[in-house]
Amino acid sequence: MVPFQIAGAEEIKTTEATKPAAASKNLIVLIGDGMGPSQVTAARLFSKSALGKEKLNLDSYYVGQATTYADRGEDGGIIVSGAVTDSASAGTAFATGNKTYNAGISVSNEDVSKPFASIIEAAELSGKATGLVTTARITHATPAVYAAHVRSRDNENAIASQYLTSGVDVLFGGGKDFFTSKEDKGKRTDKSIITDFEANGYKFVENANSLNSLTNKNTKALGLFGKSHVTYGPDRDNTIPNLGTMTSKALEILSANEKGFVIMIEGGRIDHAAHANDFPTMVQEALEFDAAVKVAMDFAKKDGNTSVVVTADHETGGLSLSRDNIYELNIDLWGKQKNSSEFLSPALGKATTIAEIKQIVADNTWITDLTDEEAASILKGDGSSYKQEGGYNAVVSKRLLVGWAGHGHSGVDVGVWAYGPIAEMVKGNIDNTQIALSGAKVIGVDLAAASAEMQAKYIYPKFKVTREGTVLYPAKALATKLGAEVTWDESSNTVKLVKASHILTVDVTNNNVNLDGKESSLTANVDNGTLYLSLDSFNQLTEMTMKWDSLSERLILK
Repeated sequence: MVPFQIAGAEEIKTTEATKPAAASKNLIVLIGDGMGPSQVTAARLFSKSALGKEKLNLDSYYVGQATTYADRGEDGGIIVSGAVTDSASAGTAFATGNKTYNAGISVSNEDVSKPFASIIEAAELSGKATGLVTTARITHATPAVYAAHVRSRDNENAIASQYLTSGVDVLFGGGKDFFTSKEDKGKRTDKSIITDFEANGYKFVENANSLNSLTNKNTKALGLFGKSHVTYGPDRDNTIPNLGTMTSKALEILSANEKGFVIMIEGGRIDHAAHANDFPTMVQEALEFDAAVKVAMDFAKKDGNTSVVVTADHETGGLSLSRDNIYELNIDLWGKQKNSSEFLSPALGKATTIAEIKQIVADNTWITDLTDEEAASILKGDGSSYKQEGGYNAVVSKRLLVGWAGHGHSGVDVGVWAYGPIAEMVKGNIDNTQIALSGAKVIGVDLAAASAEMQAKYIYPKFKVTREGTVLYPAKALATKLGAEVTWDESSNTVKLVKASHILTVDVTNNNVNLDGKESSLTANVDNGTLYLSLDSFNQLTEMTMKWDSLSERLILK
């Protein structure tokens, strides 16, 4: 049976003769989420001052910088240019080589999106082992773009489920809530799926000891080290592994595959600390990421057949290293905060007096002279969703002589570091899509062919759900994608959809649907000038048997 082809899509075939030559057997991609130039500089300054290290492990591998912009799209119903990206669109770029809109997880920027294959998915087609490692939730945007496809990054239950059939061998991070049901104190509305992973051959671990017990005989492993994100380094006990430990174990497992491997390793919480404007914690997270870079580089040098590329998806917070026209940085104070602001947030939220605030701050920092004005500003909160935590970080940052533009991302270019044959391919000022394209070239895999294979199976349309629970799809966009001709007759106020021998006519005045000259009970609805139709309408028009995957919010093409 010939697989269904979306109208306009070309069938792509790859033969042994046309496959690009591989310069490396293995590829390691490391992403410092939110790690802009200022974050890197701050980590280096602190490392030099407090640790006596002149340089970061990163520094000697610097090759250039990458753009971070996304496609034009919507953000909360508002059209945005894409000049400032989120992790989903940036991740899609450096995982698949394609731009998309903010929040899109490896799908195209269309009303009816098509999936883009990642370098990990392309590598699996050539028999390589694959892995994802992060200190964020494993279902968060950056890991998700490598092994899942959804219109919205918020659909983390679907991302977890898609991992089950993704073929990814090693999954280490947080996010246990999205693998467990509400009955098991998680967030899934269907069922817990950890046992499904175990049935598929994954060894499940959830603490440092069980992680260390894994060997390269465990070819598949799922490690979930927290209900949500992995705890910040300053707040962590020895039951929770750090990023370097997770990286080392993942490389041990994946390197057992004779055909090689591809892995993405993310320092996910650099971004979260920067979002909160928690400068001391951000520095610690950046240093933890830098330690994981050393693990990866040491492996690559010893292996001799591995390319490594390191970058960031975007900068977070608009960090400035100096403020208030003071030409100084209080670097000697950067390491004097005991716990993260996230750790303090519950206590700060419960405090009702200036005295309580002063005690909390004194217990966690070097600040024993907090003024009444500073304490009052913490008690009031900073006016953002971070509330008292944000107020606390504003006071600490001012004492440290660092500034923040806000709690969001910025649009600056980010650094690129590389080792091995890939280094020559990503030097200079590049677009972030080049990370994926160069990675595919250096290990000899075909992203376009892998995408074509996926696009023959799924499409991801926008949709709406009626009060009765019926799912409807935009008529023109979906019909056109399926190869139908769509015309509007203003005189009769009707929309006509034609595909082969079938004609579907919709009177938009009363939403009556006529199929091949006969009245039908097919559902139609007009919302804000857009006509929506039920799946039955499209199946009858095209003689297909598409099915709606409600969890992943996609159509299965048959």
